[in-house]
Amino acid sequence: MRPTSLVVAFFLTAATAFAIDDYKPGPDSLPQPGVPHGQVTSYTIDQSKIFPGTTRTYWIYVPQQYDPAKPAPLLIMQDGIRFNAPNVLDNLINKKDIPPIIAAFVAPGVVPALSSNTTLPRFNRSYEYDGLSDEYAHFLLDELLPHIVAEQKLNLSTNANDRMIAGESSGAIAAFTAAWHRPDAFRRVFSAIGTYVGLRGGNEFPTLIRKTEPKPIRIFLQDGSNDLNIYGGNWFLADQEMLSALDFAGYDVNYNWGDGAHNGKHSTSIFPDAMRWLWRDYPAPIAANPDHKTNQPISTILLPDEGWQLVAENLRGADGLTANAAGEVFFSDHASNCIYKIALDGQLSVFKKDAGTGGLIFGPDGKLYAGQGGQKRVVSYDADGKEEIVAEDLQPNDLVAGQNGNLYVTDSPNKKVWLIHGHEKRLVDEGIASPNGIRFSPDQSLLYVADYHGQFVYSFDVLPDGSLANRQRFYHLHLMDGSTQSSADGLTMDSLGWLYVTTEMGIQVCDQPGRVEGIILKPQAHGPSSIAFGGKNFDTLFAACGDKVFKRKTQARGVLSFQPPIKPPTPHL
Repeated sequence: MRPTSLVVAFFLTAATAFAIDDYKPGPDSLPQPGVPHGQVTSYTIDQSKIFPGTTRTYWIYVPQQYDPAKPAPLLIMQDGIRFNAPNVLDNLINKKDIPPIIAAFVAPGVVPALSSNTTLPRFNRSYEYDGLSDEYAHFLLDELLPHIVAEQKLNLSTNANDRMIAGESSGAIAAFTAAWHRPDAFRRVFSAIGTYVGLRGGNEFPTLIRKTEPKPIRIFLQDGSNDLNIYGGNWFLADQEMLSALDFAGYDVNYNWGDGAHNGKHSTSIFPDAMRWLWRDYPAPIAANPDHKTNQPISTILLPDEGWQLVAENLRGADGLTANAAGEVFFSDHASNCIYKIALDGQLSVFKKDAGTGGLIFGPDGKLYAGQGGQKRVVSYDADGKEEIVAEDLQPNDLVAGQNGNLYVTDSPNKKVWLIHGHEKRLVDEGIASPNGIRFSPDQSLLYVADYHGQFVYSFDVLPDGSLANRQRFYHLHLMDGSTQSSADGLTMDSLGWLYVTTEMGIQVCDQPGRVEGIILKPQAHGPSSIAFGGKNFDTLFAACGDKVFKRKTQARGVLSFQPPIKPPTPHL
């Protein structure tokens, strides 16, 4: 239910009856007789490794209904106490519209001035709130909440479904950003006059929401048509873009637009109803894309309710995923110097000990080719694990083998790409900052090379003699906030010609013209370094993530470069 359309229509038809921005708090926002009042106490935290030198005040609200024997739901609100929140919590808890919630109202950090007479303090609000990084979420979860638990001895729930985060203006985008990065910690968001504009990259959110696999977040948006329109953007238009993106991606989202300015009048008047909506059906868990309705291109790849599943753990550097013709998947583990095999039934076994390898790829001869960076050589293994040296005097990272037997190898430390045919090697490219993952297009007419230290995946024409031509920075990747590199590493291809790239942000899925159309969420915080399609039908995506390997079933089907080329469909340009 979205009451906004009625609200907007009312203002349009009855504009003469009310002044613009004429919002008043309702009964649920005011003290009511006979309602138990929670206790609000202020505290200070002045030790932070995440935001060094900052000090800040925070206020803790504890309802009278709080039972220390039970983990309490939690609300975190930016910029201190907003929206008459203590009164609203008192009244809604008393009515049993929401559970007994403990609230933390947090002021932004300030670095005190060295001299109060001659210098100003450093105000951290925009730095902490407006950017898209995960630093503020880490501050809340790793510093503030442990401090609250230690100092106030409160029994706070650690279940993300029991946690809400809220704010207005820059505090609103801070709330959403925290939930975006840590849906494992926050799943309910109230955003008032949200600053999703070009101050520190907030205008990127609608694009990222449209492309990224949906996350389990429920969000209520509020804004007014007389909000700010300044150098960073138009707040009201930006909030509408957020709504459109969230709708597009299938989020559980509600909103209320009015005619207010950049203030808390409208948001305060609707906060009680927003709270009811955000906590409706509690404690039922909030799910990602709950109605399975999305327009995301990535939905043609991912299967509903099919997430990542653990395949192998207790590793120390999983990498080099590749599949043979049967769909069996192999990977290397740097620290143990082993090559492992994942059978079609999921059984894990050691294929080769003391391999010292990183990148792996099967060739048309059925052999497994491996890069041994430490020994500066490429080797091959037959079905029994017998090792043969293929090429020396290079530092291989990743490899790809074509149907014609050509083997291309990235040499990251030396910024080179090599062609190996038989036992002869030839330099075919030089100068990419950190050439890493490497794969063919399905028709094997193009070769793709990831630049770990850059933003692009390069594309080359493959000439008949194996030489490379017409190098272009073709695939444009998204970067994490504050990062100067994509960390593009492993590559794989599907039968439609879509390229899958492991990056710091997640697995970015690119169409043939080089545009990111989707971002698959990382299986764990330690991002994947390698991916490959495997399984009997090559419709299972495997991801190597440091100490673990994961898999998930997809609607896509991978291609093997050592098999005959296939021509993918012509893309929409």
